[in-house]
Amino acid sequence: MNEIVFDILPEMEDERIDKCISGYMEALSRSYVQKVIKDGNVSVNDTVVKANYRVKADDRVRFIIPESVEPDIPAQDIPLDILYEDQDILIVNKPKNMVVHPAPGHYEGTLVNAVMYHCKGELSGINGVLRPGIVHRIDKDTTGSIIVCKNDEAHNAVAELLKTHDITRKYRAIVYGNMKDEQGTVDAPIGRHPNDRKKMAVNEKHGKRAVTHYRVLEHFDQYTYIECQLETGRTHQIRVHMASIGYPILGDTVYTSRKAPFHLEGQVLHAMTIGFVHPRSGQYIEVEAPLPDYFEKLLQILRN
Repeated sequence: MNEIVFDILPEMEDERIDKCISGYMEALSRSYVQKVIKDGNVSVNDTVVKANYRVKADDRVRFIIPESVEPDIPAQDIPLDILYEDQDILIVNKPKNMVVHPAPGHYEGTLVNAVMYHCKGELSGINGVLRPGIVHRIDKDTTGSIIVCKNDEAHNAVAELLKTHDITRKYRAIVYGNMKDEQGTVDAPIGRHPNDRKKMAVNEKHGKRAVTHYRVLEHFDQYTYIECQLETGRTHQIRVHMASIGYPILGDTVYTSRKAPFHLEGQVLHAMTIGFVHPRSGQYIEVEAPLPDYFEKLLQILRN
């Protein structure tokens, strides 16, 4: 059983406790946090609270993460492209069309099914039954590097690095339009779209701070090949930010209505580089996921 204790900062004042905890520990889903609260595992100033409790500055929050439960999902022998592995950490190059973790009604064929088979039960359990080992995620149609944690100690350490923005995360993307600036930064808060709960949007009132740095790698006539480096890691961050400045990701069917004249399956976005201080050794490690074949072929088409 893991126990996390933290104090409420002034800027968190009057937030619901469930939102506050899921914001503090971004690896945990809000629905999972709500379940933990419902089970009586969250207290403020030594008093057990409900999910709708509004926090006050300097409140001391005690959050108990229950022992992991054996997932009721199958381990599946699905091939993994492993970029790095040791006794604590696994870094995988996720292919297109693979969902990271199971969800009700979708219990097979995910990255979790594959790593459960590969790791033979050695996975952290902090994220609950459906997400063993998962400390962050990327979209189904986004390819590239993702960290999987084999034990709770590694999970806590990597989650803290994510929270403090101390993980290097660089993406490659092709966007619509020929970008005028060679580099830039988008600093715009992201939250739920006010009219479509399945989408995210730049949301000044209810969003969380989100920062994306970008630089141009190559110009084409109607498209631009770019690198994006995340300072924060909000849901759909790069997709939302690039669309917000008029350069949506090529192939994105959610954040632009523009048609792609290529046979694409979702957005052309690849999590290429990931780097962090290893929780056990204290040494900085960095790995690169090579561009997938479809991405390389598309670049050749655009160059020709």
